Order: sequence, then structure tokens, then C-alpha cells
Amino acid sequence: MNKTETQIVPYLNFDGNCLEAMQFYTEVFNGKLEVMPFSEGPMEIPESEKDRVMHSHLVFGKNQLMASDTMPGQPFSQGNTYSISISEPDLEKAKFFFEKLSEGGHVIMPFEKAFWGAHFGMFSDKYGVNWMVNTES
Repeated sequence: MNKTETQIVPYLNFDGNCLEAMQFYTEVFNGKLEVMPFSEGPMEIPESEKDRVMHSHLVFGKNQLMASDTMPGQPFSQGNTYSISISEPDLEKAKFFFEKLSEGGHVIMPFEKAFWGAHFGMFSDKYGVNWMVNTES
């Protein structure tokens, strides 16, 4: 994977079975899977939700697939099961993508420094497509 170029990655959402699905995809694509449960995040969540997946990342060859379970308290429904994730190494370019693509849409998480060290933001664009923008800077 070339970390110096913009990458667009599918991001899937599940309703409590993200780990099972991503383990299945790992077997199928013979990849390497990293998983972070909600219990490792900074937010207060019910004990019953701590094993849900906050973020997972599967790498296989030059490909990537990311996924999570829906946020605790956020309803799951068909149609919110995917997002397009933009990984952009340049902070200014990432801000530009976030600002332009979110115009006329609905910002879910503002683009700002995240607890894991990257800059990150989420939104639905004016066409209803879910996006995430991430930069390691």
C-alpha cells in the first residue's frame, strides 16, 4: 500500500457481528486483521456493549476493508451498513476533502484530532452517502 497517495476504502457497519464477519473475510482473502473493541475507546459505554467492534482493519495484498459495529445506542438499519473511507496523508488535502464533500450534507463527527492520534471526521453528503476522512497527520 502506498501511504503517500489518497486511498478510498470500503467501510462496513454491522449490528454486533462485525468480528465474525471480518474473521470470515480474513479467511477468504487470507489477510491480516486488526480489531479494536469499544472497551478500548475513551467513551462511556454500557458493559453489554464493550465487546462490540469500534474499528477493524483487514489488509490483503494491496487491498483494504474496514468495518465496525454500530455505535452503542445508534440504531442499525439497512442503508447505513457502509461508508466510503478516504485515507489522505496530507492534512490540508484531507481537510479539503472533508469540507467539500460534506457541503450540504450532515456532519456526524467534525474533522478534528482523534484520541488515536489521527485527524478524523464522518458525515453523510448531500446525496446520503456516508463518508469518513482520515489522515495520520
